[in-house]
Amino acid sequence: MSATDMTTVPRRPLGTTGEQVSILGVGGAHMGQPEEAEGIRIVHAAIDAGMDFLDNAWEYNDGVSEERMGKALAQGGYRQRAFLMTKNCDHQRTAAGSLANLEESLRRLRTDYLDLWQVHEVAWDTDPERILAPGGAAEAMLKAKEQGKVRYIGFTGHKDPNLHRALLSQGFPWDTVQLPLNALDYHYRSFEREIVPLCEAQGIGVIGMKSLAGGHLLKSGADLSAEEAIRYSLSLPCATLVSGMDSLATFEANLAIARAFVPYGEAELDAIRARTAQAAADGRFEPFKTTRDFEGDVGRKANDYPLQAAD
Repeated sequence: MSATDMTTVPRRPLGTTGEQVSILGVGGAHMGQPEEAEGIRIVHAAIDAGMDFLDNAWEYNDGVSEERMGKALAQGGYRQRAFLMTKNCDHQRTAAGSLANLEESLRRLRTDYLDLWQVHEVAWDTDPERILAPGGAAEAMLKAKEQGKVRYIGFTGHKDPNLHRALLSQGFPWDTVQLPLNALDYHYRSFEREIVPLCEAQGIGVIGMKSLAGGHLLKSGADLSAEEAIRYSLSLPCATLVSGMDSLATFEANLAIARAFVPYGEAELDAIRARTAQAAADGRFEPFKTTRDFEGDVGRKANDYPLQAAD
């Protein structure tokens, strides 16, 4: 497929799984923001346009995101046309808790299997050890795969490349890894420089997220437009980039970027890195790395950390 085909969303291999997925995916965290009917329309419009990679998580919006996506997928054969991913949000990182989590996700999503199940939010220093320990979450991931309830397994995190490295260093057969990819990341605790090459060497599919650094990139003074930022992330070696779409208008804007996508060359990437270097130096515009503000209450409880303040 030509990268300049204006009617189709380009597709890429998902590591060595043999799957091809759309280069842009629908973020589940935003499914709870619009009215339910609009959220369902976004899912349908995305799949109809070939944007078939769907992201979600057990804990997003207290289960509402999965429920809405499940309603959308239950209509008109959309489940069969989607590559559906959700996340294991048992932050105790136990096999039993993980499998219970999976059954709830399958019920909410109205499906009997997931295309991809990922350990969510690896953000605490003890997470890698607990996930990989006997009776840990990784054991549940393998069991679910053996049972045919999930096709592929992976993990996610936005905090520190060292946590990802710890999970990638033990020979566990991860199919995917989800991580931040944006024009600030290159300069501070860089997943692009430190983790993406490890994934490539192991044949693991890279799933990008936080292309706008949670909106902070556009406030950083780096003089980068949203389209340039998304195009930067898409120009990196990732299979797909998860993007939050809280309205049909946002979906249409993202769809246009995906359809028209042409990757930046190395000189263009370096020019953008130069434009973001000053803003990115201390990580202040990637607060999901430098603060605990982005860790959810499920993970906070499991790690005896103060809960988020009520609005």
